[in-house]
Amino acid sequence: MALGMLIDGKWVSKREQEDGKGRFVRPSTTFRQQITADGASGFKAERDRYHLYVSLACPWAHRTLIMRSLKGLTDAISVSIVDPVMGEEGWAFSDAPGSIPDAVNQAQFLREIYLKHEPQYTGRVTVPVLWDKQTGVIVNNESREIIRMLDMEFGAIAQHDVDLYPEELRQKIDETIEAIYQPINNGVYRAGFATTQFAYEEGVTELFQALDHWETVLEDQRYLCGNHLTEADICLFTTLLRFDSVYYVHFKCNLRHLYEYPNLWGYLRDIYQLPGVKETCNLDHIKQHYYKSHPTVNPSGIVPVGPKLDLESEHGRGVLLL
Repeated sequence: MALGMLIDGKWVSKREQEDGKGRFVRPSTTFRQQITADGASGFKAERDRYHLYVSLACPWAHRTLIMRSLKGLTDAISVSIVDPVMGEEGWAFSDAPGSIPDAVNQAQFLREIYLKHEPQYTGRVTVPVLWDKQTGVIVNNESREIIRMLDMEFGAIAQHDVDLYPEELRQKIDETIEAIYQPINNGVYRAGFATTQFAYEEGVTELFQALDHWETVLEDQRYLCGNHLTEADICLFTTLLRFDSVYYVHFKCNLRHLYEYPNLWGYLRDIYQLPGVKETCNLDHIKQHYYKSHPTVNPSGIVPVGPKLDLESEHGRGVLLL
């Protein structure tokens, strides 16, 4: 799989992402500064100061939109949404349905935001991006850290009193997020972007072993860390939402559909139906992106019309709270 990147401030449309044995390798994120409630970090949690650049298709960016919605920060943190299809020029802004142009920096391509921060930047150009409108810099582009900041540091601004990182569960939440990352969140990509049979089977085997494990866990508890919705659930949800529509076919993760897992399928619907979550989900953007943006995986660019997923049906998970 080859994607674009910036090298010394210049856009290069191809970069390799495998380890020589056909395994997909995800480079680490670059910007890791922190927003704090008191501003001690140099970035204070303030209303109308920060802007999110996201894709509705990207599971990593989707996490930040869900947290923004659950916390009631939609009026406090503005957002731009890229075009669902990522072409040779990388993520772009457009007037496609569901997209929102860049009203902050008037950029045409997301890479312009990276170059505004660092004109000689070398690295990937990814979403999400948390931008500081006050100082004109990128604060952070690591989704796990962005959702943690939105969850923990914006309490005085948030309209909803929601805590997805309760103190008594913090170690378990961190361990769970780490446990689901490689085999599931990244595992679908390890299967889908593998360039050898060995690498593909390694990725897809670990993926389904992990899904089997969490199916068992969710038999007796409503959420991953017990009966309290946490950041770990948001991290898993965005991958599961895309599973049957994209990963099952496009990434060859076809040992089982998600709907063949009764507990995971109910769990997905449970979170989807929480107030504020459905509004962040756009299956059209998701399918348009994956099937049209990866020509080495789907050369025709044809987007399948299905599947039809009934995410609104009764999930029955509430009984686990009794």
